[in-house]
Amino acid sequence: MRLVLASNNAKKLVELQALFAPLGLELVAQGALGIPEAEEPHVTFVENALAKARHAAQAAGGAAIADDSGISVDALGGAPGVLSARYATLFGRPKGDAENNSVLLEKLQGVADRRARFVCALVAVRSADDPEPLVAMGRWEGEVISELRGEGGFGYDPLMFIPALGRTVAELGAEEKNRCSHRALAAVQMQQLMREVWHLG
Repeated sequence: MRLVLASNNAKKLVELQALFAPLGLELVAQGALGIPEAEEPHVTFVENALAKARHAAQAAGGAAIADDSGISVDALGGAPGVLSARYATLFGRPKGDAENNSVLLEKLQGVADRRARFVCALVAVRSADDPEPLVAMGRWEGEVISELRGEGGFGYDPLMFIPALGRTVAELGAEEKNRCSHRALAAVQMQQLMREVWHLG
C-alpha cells in the first residue's frame, strides 16, 4: 500500500519509512508527487496534522499520513505549541532554530517551573473524505534548561533536557532518539491502529 507523507522533510521521511517498514507500506513524500504544502491554520497539533493529511490525500487520490509536532512549555500555557517552528517570528525575529531557542530562553528567564514536553500528532487517512482518520499522539516529557547543550538533532533539542536519560535531546545519538522520541511513540501507536483498523501487516 502506498502512503503519501504530507511533508517535504527528508529526515522525517527516512525516520518514518523505517518505523512503518514492518507493515509493508511504501511511504512517498508529497513533494515527489508535486503536491504543495498545506495551510496550517489551527491551534492544535491534531487539527493541523488532519488538515495536512486530507490535503495530501486529496491531491494524491489515495491514503496519506501527516505529522505535526513541536514543544509545549507549561509555564507558557503550552506555547510555542503549533507555532514552534516559527516562534521567533511572533516577536519580530527571523525564522530559525537559533532564534527560536533564543526567544524561548528569554521568555523563561527567571521562571522556576521549566517543565515541557515534545508533542507529536500523527494522522492517517485512507482518502481525503475518510470519516475515520487514525490519530496517534506521542509525548516526551522533559524540562527546558538555561543554555544550549549538545550538537545533535535540530529545533529545540539542545534546550530539552530529559531527566530519565540525564541528557538533552541534542546529546543523544540518532538511534537512541528514534527509540524514545515523541515521534517514535506516536508511530508505535499508529502502527497498532493500522493493524487493527486497516488490517495491515
